[in-house]
Amino acid sequence: MIYTRQQLEEFENQSLAPYGIRSRDSKGRKYPEEEADFRTRFQRDRERILHTTAFRRLEYKTQVFINHEGDYYRTRLTHSLEVAQIGRSVARSLGANEDLVETICLAHDLGHPPFGHSGETALARLMKDYGGFNHNSQSVRIVTELENRYPDFPGLNLTWETLEGMVKHETEYDIAEANEYDPELRGHLEAQIANVADELAYTAHDLDDGLRSGMISPSQLDGIALWEIVNESLGRRKTETLDDLTRHQIIRRLTNFEITDLVQSIDRYLRKSGVKSPLELQKLPYTVVGFSEDMYRRNRELKDFLFANLYRHYRVVRMSTKAERIVTDLFNIYHDTPSTLPMNVQDLVDERGLEVVICDYIAGMTDRFAIEEHGRLFNPNILP
Repeated sequence: MIYTRQQLEEFENQSLAPYGIRSRDSKGRKYPEEEADFRTRFQRDRERILHTTAFRRLEYKTQVFINHEGDYYRTRLTHSLEVAQIGRSVARSLGANEDLVETICLAHDLGHPPFGHSGETALARLMKDYGGFNHNSQSVRIVTELENRYPDFPGLNLTWETLEGMVKHETEYDIAEANEYDPELRGHLEAQIANVADELAYTAHDLDDGLRSGMISPSQLDGIALWEIVNESLGRRKTETLDDLTRHQIIRRLTNFEITDLVQSIDRYLRKSGVKSPLELQKLPYTVVGFSEDMYRRNRELKDFLFANLYRHYRVVRMSTKAERIVTDLFNIYHDTPSTLPMNVQDLVDERGLEVVICDYIAGMTDRFAIEEHGRLFNPNILP
């Protein structure tokens, strides 16, 4: 049996809650296209994102640990996949559009430069007088302008709803600039789910990588409420050592606790709001996606712990310092001597301006390429 797009849209209509966005109700794309025979609009968006160069490059971009530090640490790619998995689970439980949530989750870090937030900090400083830089806006720029895959339009020509969800992506580290996407409205439910899925994923998985690396020891977590609750639920005694299997159990249980709390909390907010449509939800004076007060407080405690003990660990700070130096050196040499840029990049300068072209080029680099490029330009023993 073959399901047509119209049938898939009807399945959506029957299964989604009143406040979930139906793909058939999409505001459409900037450039008109014929609809797919066997995919909904949001499924098509998802697949366009998966096939981008920017998405593939995430495999070699930093989450916390530089890619060459170990094969088992999260990268921006595995982080994005884990965010999408969490987002799908939450969306499915609440009757939100799972395909739209997954699409936003997969796209939310496309614009991240090499070396994670260290690379972003450096580019933001260097671009301060040239329009600034943040990875969220760069993600949107990639899918609307920079990916060159179609003869009839720039970018990917994604639907309004996907772009709105990307533009309104907000976490502690991301700030939305939604001037062209109904800035008076909150993000739709699917965008709000993607926001919290991102925070939930990086908190649990940065803890996992911190423990695996040895930068965090189990004893350091004694007294952290979530750590204590999870260990008690597993009947685990406090010990300095932590084998891989037990660590997996702890992170899995922690993630399950948080997702369960999140789904139940969102359900309470939705019932209290009484919204009956996506637009009503976006007009609310508050977001409906968030943890209970107890879980929010416990998460805050764990995040503060990670900031102090992992993100500010001397090994991470040393790599961050080197990363900022690499990005700064590359930007400055390209700016001072534009002829050091590859010819295909130089060809874009008249159209976009030198600083924007340099920023786009560096932001698209993987950690490995940026390190190698720095060596080619600054180490006389390495051939250019």
